[in-house]
Amino acid sequence: MNGLSVSELCCLFCCPPCPGRIAAKLAFLPPEPTYSLVPEPEPGPGGAGAAPSGPLRASAATPGRWKIHLTERADFQYGQRELDTIEVFLTKSARANRIACMYVRCVPGARYTVLFSHGNAVDLGQMCSFYVGLGTRIGCNIFSYDYSGYGISSGRPSEKNLYADIDAAWQALRTRYGISPDSIILYGQSIGTVPTVDLASRYECAAVVLHSPLTSGMRVAFPDTKKTYCFDAFPKGLHLLTLKLEPKSQVHENLTKSSVPDAVPTPLWPRDLGTGLTRSPSAV
Repeated sequence: MNGLSVSELCCLFCCPPCPGRIAAKLAFLPPEPTYSLVPEPEPGPGGAGAAPSGPLRASAATPGRWKIHLTERADFQYGQRELDTIEVFLTKSARANRIACMYVRCVPGARYTVLFSHGNAVDLGQMCSFYVGLGTRIGCNIFSYDYSGYGISSGRPSEKNLYADIDAAWQALRTRYGISPDSIILYGQSIGTVPTVDLASRYECAAVVLHSPLTSGMRVAFPDTKKTYCFDAFPKGLHLLTLKLEPKSQVHENLTKSSVPDAVPTPLWPRDLGTGLTRSPSAV
């Protein structure tokens, strides 16, 4: 019937798609990769080396240094000088996925580094122009990463992978570059606010920025959704992002303890999202 086999029909009627999986699938929109990583030449015995031809899609344990190769779809807005400030490498998440990371050195000796969790339907290749401009304007370096299933990061997009991905990025930023927590600003945009708030609930940092935060997967796919369903995507993110927090909760404590940089204005907490974060840090 309609080209379906007996086994496919049985699967359809006996094991219909889980609504939660449908919501999660609608919430994640990874684009076609707009970049690849190419290994830099390794010095040979005589000081010379040759890089393998073509992009290398290797495991996170592959040694050596990498350079980013952008496709036309990345639409890079700057020149080679700015491109040379971009460092790329691979790390591994706790869920065994290879995570692509990018460090943009916009300002030598910058006091703060922004750990940026980008929005949906983009990858590091499409975002790198924005990172160069943002870091230059605000006087910070930018560190970002691609979620599992985005760009050249392996695995598939899922809520659990989001949390593991940002944790891997945090650890890489701390260990590889020696950046202290009080010099890291967490910035989450759209779907990136979910892992950002999760990380903020577990670690102290300099500040947290939530740009166009979402409240759940169902509300991404169906903006008029009013009720919260048990199969909704991002149930943990929903709990955190609606800020239904007691003043003594760990998220509230970490956010209000954060030392906001002098260059950043006083935080503005949305009053319609609960009372947990509407109080100023000085009042806690």
